[in-house]
Parts: sequence; structure tokens; C-alpha cells
Amino acid sequence: MLREAVEQVQQVPPETTRQAVGLPALFVLVVIGALVPVVPTGALVSSAAVVALHQTFPFALLFVFGVAALAAFLGDIALYWLGQRGVRSKNGSRWLARLRGRAAPERVAQAQRGLEEHGVLVLVLSRLVPAGRIPVMVACLMAEMPLRRFVRGDAPACLAWAATYGLVGILGGSLFAEPWQGVVAAVALALLLSGAPALWRRVRTYASG
Repeated sequence: MLREAVEQVQQVPPETTRQAVGLPALFVLVVIGALVPVVPTGALVSSAAVVALHQTFPFALLFVFGVAALAAFLGDIALYWLGQRGVRSKNGSRWLARLRGRAAPERVAQAQRGLEEHGVLVLVLSRLVPAGRIPVMVACLMAEMPLRRFVRGDAPACLAWAATYGLVGILGGSLFAEPWQGVVAAVALALLLSGAPALWRRVRTYASG
């Protein structure tokens, strides 16, 4: 019986094993990245898409997209809920303080104007704009937006985010024959997209100063 079990394990394709290990890891890392906005989650999704692109499993890319979108959504909801607790508390909370500390006042003011003019549509765009998620979330917290309304805007935002960085990975993976080359290209492109706005603001500040 033990021999038969070993043979069955050996017959499992390596791609299936990588999927079984890689997807839970992707889920955990994206959730952590949503809660602690220092993990380059876009690069993680792009890398996973490159690996999935080079697999024969027919739904590999679809699973990457679904797992990434769900993880980002759950992380956002958890972070917003923690922020709401800080808003309602007299002494605030460390989560709310961290959020405010990571959002430039001018970006928050811009997000507040966007919420007043366009409502939850700003939430959808916030995940597509690099470094746009936290200022918009802080603006929503300051406006005391109910969690249910935040969910309605954040769900399509996470779907669009996962699709965008998945396409970045597909683009990087399709340009190279070896998966590792595609991963390097996808990560570089994802980091460039996420870091370009901050770099541009620094250049403008340096030039104006």
C-alpha cells in the first residue's frame, strides 16, 4: 500500500505541485501586502502570471488572477475595518496612524475631492494608480464611508488590479522562452510602474527647490 501511494505521488505532474504550493503562498503574501503596504504585491502577481503562462495546466492563469484578486480584496477589507476602529476610538489606533503616516496630505486632499465628485469610482481607480490606494482609503475613513459601500467599490478595484498586473506578467513571459527571464522582466516592469510616480514627485520637488 505504501508503495502504491508513493507511485501515485510520483505520478503527480510537477506543475500541479507547484500550483498547490505557489497559490497559497501568493494568497498569503498579497494579503500581507495589503495590510502592510511595503510588500510589492503587483510584482508578486506578475511573477506568478509568468510562471502560470509557461505551464500546461489550462486554468493556471485564471487561478492566479482569482487568488490575487481575492487576497487583495480580503486584505483591503481587513485594513479598512481596522482603520474604522481607529476612527471610532478616542485614542485612535496604530493601524490608522500608519495609514495616515504613509499618505501625503496633498494626496489625501486630492482623494477627498475625487470622492466628493465621483464617489466609489475613485476606489476602482485607486488600485490602478501606483501609490493611490492608501490616500484614497484614508480619505474614505475620514469621510466615514460605511464598510458596505467601501466593499462595493473595492471589489471591482481588486479585480482590475489583479488583471492589470497579470497582463504585465503575461507580457513579460511571452517575450522570453525561459520562465525565469520572464519573471525578471515582469518584476522589473511592475516595480517600474509602482515606483514611477514617487520618483517623479521627488524629481519635481528637487527641481522646484
